[in-house]
Amino acid sequence: MAPLITTEDKLKERIKELTCLYAISSYIANCNIEDINPTIQAIAISLKDAIRFPEDASVEILIEDALFKTGKAPVEKVFILSAIKTFNTPIGSIKIGYSESKYTANSFLNEEKQLLQKVALEIGNLLERKQILENEAITRRQIERTDRLAILGEITAGIAHELNTPLANILGYSELLKEQFVNNTKAINDLEKITNSAIYSREVVKKLMFFSCDMPQQMKVTNIVPIIKDAISLLKPNFIKKNIDCQLQFEDTDIPLRVDAIQLTQVIFNLVINAIYFSPKNGIIKVHVIQNEKDIEIQISDQGKGIDAANSESIFNPFFTTKPVGEGSGLGLSVVHGIVKSHKGSIKHKPNIPKGTIFTINLPKN
Repeated sequence: MAPLITTEDKLKERIKELTCLYAISSYIANCNIEDINPTIQAIAISLKDAIRFPEDASVEILIEDALFKTGKAPVEKVFILSAIKTFNTPIGSIKIGYSESKYTANSFLNEEKQLLQKVALEIGNLLERKQILENEAITRRQIERTDRLAILGEITAGIAHELNTPLANILGYSELLKEQFVNNTKAINDLEKITNSAIYSREVVKKLMFFSCDMPQQMKVTNIVPIIKDAISLLKPNFIKKNIDCQLQFEDTDIPLRVDAIQLTQVIFNLVINAIYFSPKNGIIKVHVIQNEKDIEIQISDQGKGIDAANSESIFNPFFTTKPVGEGSGLGLSVVHGIVKSHKGSIKHKPNIPKGTIFTINLPKN
């Protein structure tokens, strides 16, 4: 049983509690908000020292799945507990315990219970500040990205319009020159190279115009099942080349949606051809189309190497690519992003367990 506490003991306990609160305030004021674990551990140690019998006490601070503890941890114990809350939602707790064989619930002072509540409140305030700063950082990055994309949209629209005319001239004059060099094989071959390069450049311009949403949309309600099937059928040689199995799954045979059929084909084509590129031989690509009450969800998953965390926020930026030089323009995913946004939808990606990536597109019905 714990000994009776005298007036002198009470005074010493008050000093210990005040010292603890001061130390905890200092820890929180100087906390590295990006890594609060050392601060929480230091708070646990300070709290243990402030208890009446620190040599026999155990302190456990639980925050979501993270546990911070110090001192003895008896199997059977008596304890006091206080909830840690952020924005009035419990996310953890602080527990101080003694061995049940030596102490009882009466061994804790009322002031210690109040101290526990104050520390729980301080930790809750720290976690709220961390959450607010993280949300502000996410919002700031989203705003910066939106601004960049808006500026790039204007720039690329201008570039696309400026390039269309000279590219048309190059193609036209190349065809005229072919007629003049009908019997000159070398010249014809060189002109073919010019023509092919101009056609490739024209395709890049089309992608730029898709990205800038400067191409007129022809929106109408249509069954998207055959559109998706046709887009994937275009890639049959690519599947055969790497012996990849493409598994299509539609929850309904008729999934009506108001879309631009050509642009939806572009979205599916780009995402699936990317999946093929990054998939290993004999891999599996899954395309799953789900019809919900409010929207249509299209999931495209692969078994590739996945997206590095460092590139996670850049993959939809125009001209960003992880492919080797000459194998990608970096416009495919930015085109997809632009088309999906123009349809008032959203596109996200997440890891495919155990490996690969899942792209999820949500297109609203209304």
